[in-house]
Amino acid sequence: MATLWFALLCLMLIVYVVLDGFDFGAGILHVWVARSDEERRTIIAAIGPVWDGNEVWLIASGGVLVCAFSRVYAAGFSGFYLPLMMALWLLILRGLSIEMRSHETNFLWRSFWDGLLFFSSTLMAIVLGAALGCIIRGVPLNQTGFFEGPLFTDFRVSSHPGVLDWYTVLVGLFALCTLALHGALFLYWKTAGLVQQRCRAVAPYLWGIQVVLGIVTTYATNAVRPDLYVHLVARPWTWIFAVTILLGVVSLPITLQKERELPAFLASCAIIVGLLGATAAGLYPTVLHSTISPSYDLTIYNAANGASTLRIALFWWVPAFLLAILYFATIYRLFRGKAELDPTGQSHYG
Repeated sequence: MATLWFALLCLMLIVYVVLDGFDFGAGILHVWVARSDEERRTIIAAIGPVWDGNEVWLIASGGVLVCAFSRVYAAGFSGFYLPLMMALWLLILRGLSIEMRSHETNFLWRSFWDGLLFFSSTLMAIVLGAALGCIIRGVPLNQTGFFEGPLFTDFRVSSHPGVLDWYTVLVGLFALCTLALHGALFLYWKTAGLVQQRCRAVAPYLWGIQVVLGIVTTYATNAVRPDLYVHLVARPWTWIFAVTILLGVVSLPITLQKERELPAFLASCAIIVGLLGATAAGLYPTVLHSTISPSYDLTIYNAANGASTLRIALFWWVPAFLLAILYFATIYRLFRGKAELDPTGQSHYG
């Protein structure tokens, strides 16, 4: 049962990154690929109907963590208190930027919110990547099952690291590039005209940077957590994630060359799913690794809640998940097609 809940938690986090990831990517790129107010409003229209719903998966993932692995929730949220508050404020600022931008037509007003959307989206992408880097690298969990994590120390990977070091910053930059590419391909699919052309033009460059940073990050991960790859090699069923990554990386430039919009976006989705799936499979059964001693690790065995709790939770999780899938399928169907502005400035999809 604990293994099942570990898989469900990873599934929900992957869905969150895939869905909210293109929102962050759109926020990162909108000041570059949109040159006029109308073009920027088109980008906001492309993510407008779905961005807030996409964030539900993050909240739901937190609920699953509390329900299934409350010891991990307690340790992580206390040790990462400052970074979590930063992430919370970045999410708030991003939401405010999207909602407040069009309330006034003043140039300075809209430029301020455009800049804030870029700032919050960029930093949030880096924060998400750094958080993943911390999970891979480990945290200084002690015998009490808790830790104190400063924002940074000397930027070295040690037994008592800060949240930011050379490795987590590297993963953060890789996440920034990956989500920027994800957003570019989403906008390539959901917009038309000059915005679409610019997204099409920037995507190959982002893909190239992603490949280079991906290779560097892979070698760095092997230096920081070599056991992760040992686990992957020892579990042939996990190789499907490596195949998924390879298919996504290879097919992305091909679909771009053939100007196939949706397949290009799905290739980016495959890369993200493969990367996060492989990471989770390599970490299993550890949920939170201790850099002090492996004996202090929080695993699915010593951190899971009682079996009866997990069974009751699963009874409620299944219908809730199906309702969420139905809701998102409905929303994405209603707003299918490309985002466009009519002569009155109202957005529509067709």
